[in-house]
Amino acid sequence: MTYFHRPLTDLPVPLAAIVLLLAGGAALAGETAIDPADNTLNVNPVTTNVSDPNSSEVQTATDIGVSPAAAGEPEVPLADAVAAAAGLAEPMYLLNTRVWPGRSQRLSWSATELFEGVPVSTPVLVVNGTLPGPTLCLTAAVHGDELNGIEMVRRVMHDLAPEKVAGAVIGIPIVNVQGFRRGSRYLPDRRDLNRYFPGSPIGSAAARIAYSFFTEVIAHCSALIDLHTGSFERVNLPQIRADLRNPDVVTLTQGLGSMVVLHSTPTAGTLRHAATLAGIPTVTLEAGGPSQLELNEVKHGVKGIETLINKLGMVKKNRLWGAPEPVYYRSSWVRADNGGILLADVSLGSTVREGDRLGTITDPMNNARTDLRSPFSGRIIGMARNQVVMPGFAAFHVGIQTAEAPSVEDDEADEADMVLSDAPSLSSDYLDGMSE
Repeated sequence: MTYFHRPLTDLPVPLAAIVLLLAGGAALAGETAIDPADNTLNVNPVTTNVSDPNSSEVQTATDIGVSPAAAGEPEVPLADAVAAAAGLAEPMYLLNTRVWPGRSQRLSWSATELFEGVPVSTPVLVVNGTLPGPTLCLTAAVHGDELNGIEMVRRVMHDLAPEKVAGAVIGIPIVNVQGFRRGSRYLPDRRDLNRYFPGSPIGSAAARIAYSFFTEVIAHCSALIDLHTGSFERVNLPQIRADLRNPDVVTLTQGLGSMVVLHSTPTAGTLRHAATLAGIPTVTLEAGGPSQLELNEVKHGVKGIETLINKLGMVKKNRLWGAPEPVYYRSSWVRADNGGILLADVSLGSTVREGDRLGTITDPMNNARTDLRSPFSGRIIGMARNQVVMPGFAAFHVGIQTAEAPSVEDDEADEADMVLSDAPSLSSDYLDGMSE
């Protein structure tokens, strides 16, 4: 099991330089600013396979010419997001609106329009600080039934005082407003919005919404946290999903405080994948389950986000939150082999050993019981709520203890095997539509 325990001086360059420079920079209202540093991401663009039915609708960020920041803003995320070590920030131009430094403002993004031509709009909350700094973006309810992230965004945004902020924070509490109104994960046409980023201006409804959101809002971000929950009656331990091969992404995970980290290569079409390709370091914060507001998970996520804002030097606080949590480089879903009533014997966060019983499945007709046992040693980072299940149902998500991080070659081999193999150690959240 690996922990993030390195001192600030060991953080990846250039983001480590941001934290260290902020600590010694000029102060205004208790805040600091930083000098720019090189922050080029070595991420190879990935295009959609021509055999993919969505290939005409999901382009890469490079294809559509999306830069990490809008005109007049830095071109490189985070490290070059601060223009000087002292002085006032510049106005932010977002959604055809000028947001002055030291102001909080509520804007509106029109995702699409109804059949009668009425625009479908959703709030975009902006806090523009008095000092230069990075622009951190928070997105929630890309899946309309995931409520915890909405409350996280509300609490974080309304707790920020713009006169005490260096940089800017943009919060979009409800991205998929049509799904939210219907209490559904999906758009009205049953498409998953988080499989269409960065979108296309001439594609399906999902592709057009994704394109509009990506070009009009996400392109202004220096870094992004995409908030999610489990799906389909499953719940997740508060955790960060991140591509740990990317140094800038690693630094984001280290700034989020006491949060489990799961190495996860993003699939094409997700907001995390598209934003990272556009040069915007991005992580997914998963916490809880759908269709409910779970205050413990909300508080956990808010603490993590506020700790990151502090670590980036955007707000100065004297107290940081939490000790480092484990990092898992592999995980797997344990699946049911029989149909029946699933009853769990473990809870989220439980540590398990290979062979431990995770739960039982009982046939409601003949009372026959089958044990579900863990094929790995690790920790329960996600699980299904007690319910009726069928064979093949993904019941328990185990973060697997490993001695070291996999290589890039190992990751690529595993991704290929996930499509071709039914081995439990290679089960995929993305293929099952259970994550992000």
